[in-house]
Amino acid sequence: MPYDQYETVIGLEVHVQLDTASKAFCGDATAFGAPANTHISPVSLGHPGTLPRLNKKQVEYAIKLGLALGSKINMVNAFDRKNYFYADLPKGYQITQDRKPICIGGQLKITTEAGEKAIRIHHIHMEEDAGKSIHETDGPYSQIDLNRAGVPLLEIVSEPDLRSAEEVDAYMTAMRQLVRYLGVSDGNMEQGSLRCDVNVSVRPKGQQAFGERCEIKNLNSMRYARRAIQYEVKRQIDLIESGGEVRQETLNFDPDTGRTSPLRDKENAHDYRYFPEPDLPPIVVDADDLRRYHQELPALPWQLRERLSEKYGLPAYDVNLLTEEQQPALFFLELAQHTDLYKAAANLMINKVLPYCNEAGIELSAFPLGVDQLARLLALIEEGKVSNTAAYQQLFPAMLESPETAPLELAQSLNLLQNSDANALEGIIDQVIAGNPDEAARYRKGKKALIGFFMGEVMKASRGKADPKMTNQLLREKLSK
Repeated sequence: MPYDQYETVIGLEVHVQLDTASKAFCGDATAFGAPANTHISPVSLGHPGTLPRLNKKQVEYAIKLGLALGSKINMVNAFDRKNYFYADLPKGYQITQDRKPICIGGQLKITTEAGEKAIRIHHIHMEEDAGKSIHETDGPYSQIDLNRAGVPLLEIVSEPDLRSAEEVDAYMTAMRQLVRYLGVSDGNMEQGSLRCDVNVSVRPKGQQAFGERCEIKNLNSMRYARRAIQYEVKRQIDLIESGGEVRQETLNFDPDTGRTSPLRDKENAHDYRYFPEPDLPPIVVDADDLRRYHQELPALPWQLRERLSEKYGLPAYDVNLLTEEQQPALFFLELAQHTDLYKAAANLMINKVLPYCNEAGIELSAFPLGVDQLARLLALIEEGKVSNTAAYQQLFPAMLESPETAPLELAQSLNLLQNSDANALEGIIDQVIAGNPDEAARYRKGKKALIGFFMGEVMKASRGKADPKMTNQLLREKLSK
């Protein structure tokens, strides 16, 4: 089958559940994990006579995400009603934005093995979520939990710029990172805070016109998304090659079988009978608020990656690890104000600080050592007063137990200070060389790798206190005579 003769075209509709205290149009709580149907009220249940009211935080979060993505902010935008039936949609319609969404355009850059690529954003609109249908029960009926009904969402609609499951993975990963940096969502896919609908089509390579697309609904796992896309691409190509035609339809993905299956024909806009929401006036964005939101934006992931790479000279591996979440990047920047040993600081964070926080189950903000303490630890290593091994394996744990004690004082009490007395080291080195005449002769005949053997013997004789740099230098001088 000539799969390599086809090009995959993908557009995404990403749903971001916002981290607000209350729902989009009423005061119901939004906290995850509450008993079923406890975060509800007459408004979120759509009782007759109830009226929605705007959640200002939802508007603020939408604008901040749009600014971060380089979108144009619609200074006057409005809500619409999208009419359709779901068992878990209590009002029988969804309040959303159709004609005048809050953000237009923008882009999000992704990085894959093929390099960097900009994915264009078509628009971002505000809306409310539906409830949750629960089918995994022992009885003959499905169950409905309406706690999620009315929770504020942002839907980010991309242009059809993605070409593979790998690019979709990179896009979703970058979007999750961005909403977390902005503090607008926890981006937790397992809890449904970040989901996507994937529109997939195929076309012969070189063809400009798009093929017929199918939409795979509500994917909340990147592993499932990759599998769904790979299966759907193969299904569509097989169908075309066998003489069939792809129908525009909405699909479900079954992770147990790895297959997509039809849910219904894909709706068009007229199927939803959009009309202006009569109970909510248009939103007029204040220019002063817009400027304030822009000033409140934190350093964004790509800005921090560039800063750590160019200003501090860190390799790409370190940069990616430190900027994956916002806290480690900011912690490193603070540490870099107390030391110019940037690579050593990155190593300390990656190898000791972050693993300690993960194992202890604490945020980096609760780490017991201050950046000044860590900087002094790095200085002890750089000055040759404590070996790197002793610092990591003995001194660092001791500092965690006595965070108020100076690292130098702890090193002294633990007998970790290295011997940098040239005269004392020369005596030890002379003894080691004299005790290993055969190895010394082989070194002098060209077996230079034996320097490692002599370093080990000197370290044993000095009980690990010999300054490695000075020891290496003195050994080479004496062995070359």
